[in-house]
Amino acid sequence: MGNRAILCAAGLFIALGLWGLSTVSTYALLFLSMLVVGLGAGAIEVGGNGLIVALHRQAQGRYLNLLATFHGIGSTLAPLYAAWILTAGGSWRQIFLYGAPLAVLLAVLFMLPMRGATEKGETHSFDWLVLRRTGFSSTMLLFYVGLAFYVATELGIAAWIVEYLIRQKGMVQTTASYYLAGFFAFVMVGRLVGSIFVERIGYLRSVLWAAVGALSCILVGLLSPPALAFFLPMSGFFCSIIFPTVTAAVSRRHTQNTGTILGLLFTAGGLGGTLGPAAIGVGSDAWGIQWGFALNALFCLIVIAAIGALHQLSPQQ
Repeated sequence: MGNRAILCAAGLFIALGLWGLSTVSTYALLFLSMLVVGLGAGAIEVGGNGLIVALHRQAQGRYLNLLATFHGIGSTLAPLYAAWILTAGGSWRQIFLYGAPLAVLLAVLFMLPMRGATEKGETHSFDWLVLRRTGFSSTMLLFYVGLAFYVATELGIAAWIVEYLIRQKGMVQTTASYYLAGFFAFVMVGRLVGSIFVERIGYLRSVLWAAVGALSCILVGLLSPPALAFFLPMSGFFCSIIFPTVTAAVSRRHTQNTGTILGLLFTAGGLGGTLGPAAIGVGSDAWGIQWGFALNALFCLIVIAAIGALHQLSPQQ
């Protein structure tokens, strides 16, 4: 199944799931609809990044960061779109319903033939033995750990920063919401800037320094008075390049079964995104939100350890 077919299917899954969220009423059907949306979103990650890797054999870090920049644009606009619907008197169901046509448009776009857009796909046949040897090597396990805890950090901040700023720093909800939007804006800008530098600095070195920068911002935001809380959204600038640049590093290493290995990598990221915010919630209930939110610093430290180990194994990257 080619990347364009995956993206087409992703659009249809998301449209179906959004329609379900806007119409069904029972918990079971709402849960099923959200699963369908999640399946489509995951397919976009695999298909979108896989398409960039297939089209651009050189400077993949640059192009993957540029692709991720538009992810940041969408992440910045989505809360504003939802707020606009709600302040205009709409319901939460309309937020999902009005987004469904965009998902259909995504599917239609990738159904259409595109002149000059030929995928330089994999020339190797699928081989389970090769996949088991390469996809589950010690090196790839470090990549999985690094990406999982990075996504745990990013989504942990995104999911909890508003609550943390209100309860721990004494901010009003409106101001705290601006900090959340600022986090995603920093992610967008960071990926745009990162697309210029990652090829020159090297993939693993770029990720390592970015993780150190993110950890520094998180620690300053945690330990400083409310006046310096802006360091928390600023961490998004450094977090920004980690996901696309790790994807580029893995793609460079694995030219065979690339799509499948990227699927495993993104699965690890999805696992981190599922468990990270949940762990912060459990930690906040047990120790208070200051210590619960501080788990983001621990997650980021694990990213540094995993990428640092990879950099020691492959210093040229």
